[in-house]
Amino acid sequence: MKSEFIENRIIFTNKARCTDCYRCLRVCPVKAIKMKNDQTYVDEKKCIECGNCVRECPQHARTYRKDILKIKEILASGEKIAVSVAPSFASIFEDWEVDRIPSAFRKLGFAYVAETAVGAYYVAKETKKAADRDIKKSHLCTACPVFVNYVEKYYPSLVKNLVKVASPMIAHAKIIKETYGDDTRVVFVGPCLAKKEEAERPENAGLVDCVLTFDEVKELFDDEKISLERLEASCFDEVPNGYSKTFPLISGLIKTGSLDEDVHSRYTVSISGQSRIQEILDMLRENDSNFLVEPLFCEMGCINGPGITSEKNLFERRLKLLDYCGRDEIKIEKDIREVNIYTNFKSNKIGNDDVYSEEEIRKILEQTGKYSADDELNCGACGYSSCREKAKAVLSGMAQIDMCIPYMRRLAEQRTDKIIQTSPNGIVILDEFLNIISMNPSFRKFFVCSESIYGKPISYLIDPDDFEKLSEGADDLIEVTVNHGKYNIVCHQLLYKLKEDKQYVGIFVDVTKNVDDNKKLNTLKVETLGKAEELLQHQITLAQNLAKYLGESTAKGEEIVENLIKLTDSEQSKKTVFTDRWHKDIHTSK
Repeated sequence: MKSEFIENRIIFTNKARCTDCYRCLRVCPVKAIKMKNDQTYVDEKKCIECGNCVRECPQHARTYRKDILKIKEILASGEKIAVSVAPSFASIFEDWEVDRIPSAFRKLGFAYVAETAVGAYYVAKETKKAADRDIKKSHLCTACPVFVNYVEKYYPSLVKNLVKVASPMIAHAKIIKETYGDDTRVVFVGPCLAKKEEAERPENAGLVDCVLTFDEVKELFDDEKISLERLEASCFDEVPNGYSKTFPLISGLIKTGSLDEDVHSRYTVSISGQSRIQEILDMLRENDSNFLVEPLFCEMGCINGPGITSEKNLFERRLKLLDYCGRDEIKIEKDIREVNIYTNFKSNKIGNDDVYSEEEIRKILEQTGKYSADDELNCGACGYSSCREKAKAVLSGMAQIDMCIPYMRRLAEQRTDKIIQTSPNGIVILDEFLNIISMNPSFRKFFVCSESIYGKPISYLIDPDDFEKLSEGADDLIEVTVNHGKYNIVCHQLLYKLKEDKQYVGIFVDVTKNVDDNKKLNTLKVETLGKAEELLQHQITLAQNLAKYLGESTAKGEEIVENLIKLTDSEQSKKTVFTDRWHKDIHTSK
């Protein structure tokens, strides 16, 4: 079976689903969303793999790389495979399901099943050691790969403050390799999309073979017909030390590392969410305040990762994880493994240093109708914090002019106004007292008036009876044809209410020509009918005359025939006498 996964690319866009609503831009903390031809794209160089755009897209147009085929290939290889499960799994499964998760992984074919918290314990201890070695500078914890990406790309001057300790996933993978052999394949399961990218970093090559989200694991269980209800409860192969299961929550690292976890501590700070992280990084960039900062990019920590789909809210998930953490007696090994989990980070600065002149920015602003500071609403609907930021994004090729919602609304209104003003139909708008507040040129032409009658009752021009019916509530819409003899015009009228605005609209269609044409047609019909009746009468008379003439002619014909017969008979008699006499003469002379 050949897999079709694409390496080095995590987030994808389904163009057919993208409706350019700009929600992804609004939730992207680094504005890594590019607009082109009314479609959004993820700029991979700018992206920090936080997954906000995936989680927040209402049309599900954004998705991430699924490694289901890849894990199936690994499971079918027959090799020794270990799975490292992030402890946040306990926040989304029911209690009885939590106890069956290890059995489910074993049924899939994993030889070693343990929680990533095994590695998290060593991450916390090594982080404390690193902070203790240099107390003169601030230290930024590095368990969250999204945070590491954020600093490397957008705060390169603070890369030196990143604690050079690998994440729990990488630390656990190293422990597994050292314990069970380098030939052991390692699969990580968790709530984070950035872990897929972290596993592919050069310094982590060969440690983690595949990264799955919890959503992918649920899909894998379904594909392989793994039913938790049919499995027995079982334990993981190793119990994590200390409070390392709390790593997905705020202060989890600080608590596990026995650092000062007092919320009022002067030197330790636990924060979650991009806005708080940005604030503290901005402060440290200006002035190193000797902090140890434990950051989790997702609000409330890893229980809110983009690879989680759960009907439970964040506080319910937090309680479930805390209950899970408190089920077992806290275990702290005396003889801790010696594991080298140190790593390095480097600046991966994004080229956002483009400097645009005030003239360039003003030209872009003016294209959206912003000619002064008062015109710059800074509403954020486009996804950018201010109109000027959006203008810079347009200049850099990341945004489009027409992303400005207020501007597009004004254009739409202008187009509507233009349609009304150029309509061949008369349009009038009345207030609740049936006074004229607006009318288009066609209406003024129909009823021979000017804008000077604004504010006057409609009765000043036409019979208000139909509008009065609307105002009395008898009808919501009236359609009627009226002859306005005073103006030599016949109109088909559509009158209706604007209830919310307490206004009335009248649309007048000139049908005078149609009416005249109908009159002419009716006249022609009457004339034609008369001619037809006249022709019919003429034909009847002609037929009657013809019959009379035929009768008379027949009678005369009969008389003539009779006379001819008589004449013929008479002549025949004469011939007979003459013949007899001739014969007699002949015989006599002989």
